[in-house]
Amino acid sequence: MGAFLTELKRTHTCGDLREANIGDDVVLMGWVQTARDHGGTIFVDVRDRYGITQIRFDEAALGAGYRDAERLRPEWTFGVRGKVVSRGDNANPNLNTGAVELLAEDIQVFSESKTPPFQIQDELDTAENKRLEYRFLDLRRKPLQEKLILRSKVNHVTRNYLANHGFLELETPILTKSTPEGARDYLVPSRVYPGQFFALPQSPQLFKQLFMVAGYDRYFQICRCFRDEDLRADRQPEFTQIDMELSFVVAEDIYNLCEGLIAAIWKAALDVDVVLPFPRMAYDESMDRYGVDRPDTRYGLELVNVGPAFANSDFKVFAGLVEKGGVVKGINVKGGASFSRRQLDDLGKFAGIYGAKGLAWIKINEDGWQSPIAKFLNDDVRAQLTEQMGLEVGDVALFVGDKPSVVNDSLGNLRVHLGTKVLGLTDDSTYNFVWVTDFPMFEWDEDGNRFSAVHHPFTSARPEDLHLLDTDPGAAKAAAYDLVLNGTEIGGGSIRIHDQEVQSKVFSCLGIQEEEARSKFGFLLDALSYGAPPHGGIAFGMDRLIMLLTGAESIRDVIAYPKTQKSACLMTKAPSDVDDAQLEELGIRKRRGVGEA
Repeated sequence: MGAFLTELKRTHTCGDLREANIGDDVVLMGWVQTARDHGGTIFVDVRDRYGITQIRFDEAALGAGYRDAERLRPEWTFGVRGKVVSRGDNANPNLNTGAVELLAEDIQVFSESKTPPFQIQDELDTAENKRLEYRFLDLRRKPLQEKLILRSKVNHVTRNYLANHGFLELETPILTKSTPEGARDYLVPSRVYPGQFFALPQSPQLFKQLFMVAGYDRYFQICRCFRDEDLRADRQPEFTQIDMELSFVVAEDIYNLCEGLIAAIWKAALDVDVVLPFPRMAYDESMDRYGVDRPDTRYGLELVNVGPAFANSDFKVFAGLVEKGGVVKGINVKGGASFSRRQLDDLGKFAGIYGAKGLAWIKINEDGWQSPIAKFLNDDVRAQLTEQMGLEVGDVALFVGDKPSVVNDSLGNLRVHLGTKVLGLTDDSTYNFVWVTDFPMFEWDEDGNRFSAVHHPFTSARPEDLHLLDTDPGAAKAAAYDLVLNGTEIGGGSIRIHDQEVQSKVFSCLGIQEEEARSKFGFLLDALSYGAPPHGGIAFGMDRLIMLLTGAESIRDVIAYPKTQKSACLMTKAPSDVDDAQLEELGIRKRRGVGEA
C-alpha cells in the first residue's frame, strides 16, 4: 500500500477511462457524486471536472480499506487505486466512461463534507441567491464548469490570435484618476494622501491611447473594469473586456482584424464557420429600420415610416402629429390578424413601457380592414399603407406616433418582443453579425443643457465632418462603430482624436472648459502635443460574449464569482463594514446612521 499524493499520484482524470484501459492499474482522485451499498459491495461514482467514473469496492478484495469505503458520503474527497475492468452488460451508455469501472485495491479519504445545501447535479430548482451564497459548491456543477472552461478557451484563442497579429499584451493601472463620464466611478481612498482618492477604471481608454503615443502600435489586454451603475441581467459592477488599440489604421483595418478574431473564437468554441465579411449598417439606417442601434437581423418585422400616408387621412391624432413634425411608424406582423383583442392590448401595454401613448392596429381580414381607426382611412391611404407595408390578408399592422425617439424606442423594443417572445422567430444556431457605423458624435442633454458624447470624449469625428465641430456639432457623425450579434452589442470602439487642437474643440463642444479639461485630462493633452499617431481601437465585452456563446440566460452564469443585481457578493458578504481604526487611518468619518442596522 502506497501513500496517496506522494507515492500514488493521479494517473487519470475521472473522464479518461475507456475500454482500451481495461487491465490498467490507475489512480483516481475526486469527489463522491453518489454512493450505493449493496452489502459486501459498494459502488461509488467519483467526479472531477473532467467526468465521472464508477468505482467498485468489494469487501473481500479490499480488506481493511472497505471500512473507509463504507464511510463515503456525497462531496467527500478521496483517492483510489485499482484495476480497470469491464462493466459488461451493466455498462452505462450515458457516461463516456460507462463501459468500464475501477475495481478498488486501495483508498484514502482526504476530507469529509457536511450535507450540501443543494445537490451537485446538472439541473437544479434551487433559488439563485442560495447558489450564489454557496458559489464554491455551485461551481462544481457541470453546466457552470462547461461555461468557465469555454471562457478559458476563448481567452487562449484571443491571446494567440492577437499575438500572431503583432499585438503586445500590456497592463494598465487599476488605481487611477477619477474622470467620471456617464456611469459613476468606484473610489478608493488614499492613506498616503488624506482626503484624496483613486478611482477604479471604467476602461483603460486613456492609458491605451498613451501606449500609442509611446510607440507601442498594437496593444491588447484582457482586463477588469468597474462601473458603479444600476445592474441588469447583462451588467455587473466589475466586468472583463478584450481591449485593443492600434496605430496608423482606419476603421476598415479594425473591422477586418476583429472579424478574424470573432471567426477564430466561434470556430474554437462552437466549431462554427461564421460568414465573412460582416455586413455594415449606418446608425441612421438601423434606427430607421429597426428602431434601435443594435439590430437583430435574424427576422423581419422592420419599421416603416408611414407618416406621409397618415398625413392625408382623417385620423386627426396621427395627421396632426405629422403636421407638427412628429413621426408615425408601423410594423406588419404576418399572420397577426389571429391576435385576440387582449393580446393587442398587452402589446400596447408593452409599447407603453417605452413611452408610447398608444398602439394603433389594423387587422387585414378576408372581409376587409378591422380597426378602431379604419373608418378614418380613405381608399388612397389604405392603398399607400398596403404598398408601403406589404399588407396581405391575415396580417396585423401596428402603429405608434410620437417624437422620433419615442417611436423608435417603443416600436424597436416591441419588434424584439414580438420576434423573440411572441412569435418565436429567432434561431439560436444562427449568428447574424453586423457592424453599426457612423453614430452621431453628440447628443443633446436636456437636463444639463449641453451636448454629451455618444461614445466618449476621445472619439474622432469622421474626417468629412471635422469642420462641423466649429459650425454645427450636433450634425457631426463620429468615426465610431459597434459590433452587434443577434440584437446584442458585443463590442464597440472608434478612431480616436490624435490632434490636440481637435481634442480641445471636442471638450469645448461638451461644455468642458479649458481649466477643467486641463485638470482632468492634462496628461492626455500633453501627450497629443508630442507626435501622436493616428490610432483607434475597440473593446469586446468578454462576459457578454461567453453569455451568447453558451446560451446562458444571465451574465452571472458565466462569471465565476458574480455580484447580485444589488451589487453584493452573497458568498463573502461584500460590501461589508470596516473597523473604525481603518477609517481613521484613511481620514474618513461615516455620517451618523450610515452603515447602522
